[in-house]
Amino acid sequence: MDTCLFCNPMSFPNQKIVLENESCYFLQSPSAQDILEGAGLIIPKAHKETVFDLSQKEWSDTYELMQKAKSLLDSEFTPDGYTTGWNVNQVGGQSIPHAHFHIIPRFNDEPYAGRGIRSWIKSEDNRRPNRVSKV
Repeated sequence: MDTCLFCNPMSFPNQKIVLENESCYFLQSPSAQDILEGAGLIIPKAHKETVFDLSQKEWSDTYELMQKAKSLLDSEFTPDGYTTGWNVNQVGGQSIPHAHFHIIPRFNDEPYAGRGIRSWIKSEDNRRPNRVSKV
């Protein structure tokens, strides 16, 4: 797709393709480094809107890059943990409709330490009443 930002990964200023294999890239962007150093994305080279659209090869290549990215990030930044994951569709937090897997090194001394997705879900302020079935 010509208008998809992740189909044209070098359209972001100063974006770096750090690692790649046959079907995926591991990208890092300067804007992500402003949030947490080392943060990056694994994206399929082919346009796939969500993780549910990936081929078996793209899954396998994502896994391969995830392991290589972790080794690289471990040696470069020595993080104390990681936050990883997929967002699916806008309501699930996906802002660009091209599948992408977040790899975010986490550090004991950073302001969001220990605040993975589980802490947000458990927060009293973010609780919703049980959904009512549409059936």
